[in-house]
Amino acid sequence: MIDSFVMFITGFGGNTALVIVLFTLAVRLLLLPLSIKQARAAKIRMRLAPRMQELQKRHSRDPERLSKEMSALYAKEGTSPFAGFGPALAQMPFLWLMYQVATHPLIGTDLLGRHLAAVVAQYGLISWPVLAFAGVIVAIALIAWYTSRRMEAGQFKILKLLPYGTVIAAAVLPLAAGIYLLVSTAWTAGERRVLYPASLSAAT
Repeated sequence: MIDSFVMFITGFGGNTALVIVLFTLAVRLLLLPLSIKQARAAKIRMRLAPRMQELQKRHSRDPERLSKEMSALYAKEGTSPFAGFGPALAQMPFLWLMYQVATHPLIGTDLLGRHLAAVVAQYGLISWPVLAFAGVIVAIALIAWYTSRRMEAGQFKILKLLPYGTVIAAAVLPLAAGIYLLVSTAWTAGERRVLYPASLSAAT
């Protein structure tokens, strides 16, 4: 399967990076229903927030009862506290596939299959391959900052740091995977802009 996919994306006259971009867009389009469901769950959480606070006060000394009451409330609304993780988890197989593609012998010796450390070691710190890597990482960092600023008000600060995990990933993964992350995170930022009301996206 991996061999066939690599042969497919390398068979476009050297436009492998463009094929990766198009592949990423296709993946995100496929996952759009999950993203819509995630946005719906976020709106429900915002609406239920006052009732959740009331339950926490009422059952603060009985964690088991609190958990049951909260689960029942979520179930009544047709969602769960974990509904927001769907799109991220669903992307993992595709990111794994992109990593397998990047490390394949047909691409592994190309810039798209190289890690940042290897590129710096081969070309030096000031070189166009390193600048290409740096451009992707900086773009991902800017998108992560924007996404973090627009996350739900009242979320734990640690959750607002999660988007920056893609920056670390792009720095240690091959460039092909970095391109996938760049396009995917840009799509996510656009989705949040469209699907989430300002009250959900406001920064704390």
